Amino acid sequence: MQGILWCSGRIRVTNPDRKTGRETGAGLAVQAVQHIRRMRGGAQGHLMLGSDGNLWVVKFQNNPQHVRVLANEMLATRLAASVGLPVPEPAVVEVSPWLVEHTADLDLDMGKYREPCRPGLQFGARYVGGLMPGQVMDYLPEEQLKEIRNPEEFAGMLALDKWTGNINGRQAVFVRKAREKRYSAVFIDQGYCFHAGEWKFEDVPLRGIYPRNQVYLGVVGWESFEPWLSRIEGLEDRLIWKAAEEIPAEWCGGDLGALEMLVEKLLTRRKKVREMIEEFGRTDRRPFPKWGGVGK
Repeated sequence: MQGILWCSGRIRVTNPDRKTGRETGAGLAVQAVQHIRRMRGGAQGHLMLGSDGNLWVVKFQNNPQHVRVLANEMLATRLAASVGLPVPEPAVVEVSPWLVEHTADLDLDMGKYREPCRPGLQFGARYVGGLMPGQVMDYLPEEQLKEIRNPEEFAGMLALDKWTGNINGRQAVFVRKAREKRYSAVFIDQGYCFHAGEWKFEDVPLRGIYPRNQVYLGVVGWESFEPWLSRIEGLEDRLIWKAAEEIPAEWCGGDLGALEMLVEKLLTRRKKVREMIEEFGRTDRRPFPKWGGVGK
C-alpha cells in the first residue's frame, strides 16, 4: 500500500504500511505477537509481548478515556525523557486484526457492554522491572518510601507535570532488581497531561502531584528542582516539535492542526513553570516545609 502523508503546518507524519511493519513518525512500529494479561487503570491497558522480545503495556485507541490519551502518553513521555526523568521507553505498537480476533481477553469494559480492542497502531510503554513478585510495586510503605534511590526526581517530575498540565495525580511504580533491597521510582501514566482528551490547560495547584508529601520533603529551594527545571525552560523548540511528529495521526482523530496548537501553547508555558510550583508550595497541603517563604 502506498504511504499516506498527513501535513499540518509544522507537523508532518508518514505512516506507510510495509510487509515488515508499519512505519510511523517514531520509526518502525513494534509488532504485538502475544497477549499476556490485563493491566489495572482507567485506560484498561494490556500487557503484550512484542516482536522485539520485550513486554509492552499497550493502550488502545478505543480505550474508555479518549483516543488522545495515546498522543498524550507519547508526547509527555518523550518530553520527560528529554529532560532526564525516569520514564518507560515509549513506542508505537501495532496490533493486528488477527491477534484481536483470536484473543478473547483483548477487549475493553465500556460499562454496559464490552467491545474488542481496536486493531492498528497503539501506544506502548515498555514494561519496567520483571514479572517476579516484589520486583515492581505500585505502592510502598512509608519506611520503604523513605529509602528509595531517587526521591529527588519527584521534584523534577512535578515541574514536568505542571508544564504539561497534568490533571491527574502523579503515578509512579517502584522497581528493583532481584538482589537489590532499595527501589527506584519510575514515572508512568502520562495520559491525563494536556487535560486528557480536551487538549487545554487549566492550572490548578493541587493537580499533577504525588499523593504523599513525603516525596517532597527534601525540597529546600529552586536548587532542588535542578537540573530538570532548567532543562524544561531551555528545551529546544525543535525537540518538542520532533516529539509531536512521532504521534500517529489517528491518535489525534486525524486533526493534526489541534496537535500543532497544543505544541504552540506548550512552548509558551515554559516560563510559567516556576510560578505554578510556587502556587502549589503555598497551598494548605504545605508540601515544602524546608523551603523558606514558599514552604511556610
